[in-house]
Amino acid sequence: MPISAAPLSLRSLSAFLAVGALCTLVQYGAMGLLVLAGMPAVAASATGFAGSAGLNYALNRRATFGSDRPHRTAMPRFVAVALMGLLLNTLLLTLLTGAGLAVIPAQLLTTTGVIAWNYCIHGAWTFRRR
Repeated sequence: MPISAAPLSLRSLSAFLAVGALCTLVQYGAMGLLVLAGMPAVAASATGFAGSAGLNYALNRRATFGSDRPHRTAMPRFVAVALMGLLLNTLLLTLLTGAGLAVIPAQLLTTTGVIAWNYCIHGAWTFRRR
């Protein structure tokens, strides 16, 4: 059942942050395992980010934004925003670690920027109700 709330509201922001926390745990868990297996941190982060995208779509579509937008419209938009988020994640993490910041603080700062990007664009464009 869709949740009736403005696409960008305190309620949707709270839900978005809860979904994001879960998906971030998925991303960080995958990143940690891949780094332990010998993968470079930036590649491991990007892989974890991509792996959490499906869960992110499903939960944000219904629980966060209560979208009635058909999957055939919302999914390509979600993918476009996720790819931009992946690019943003990769660029920011590369810049921050290249500037000498340790991987964990760099990833935390990177995640903050990507979360802000995703919430605004998903609420205003991806999952905006018709």
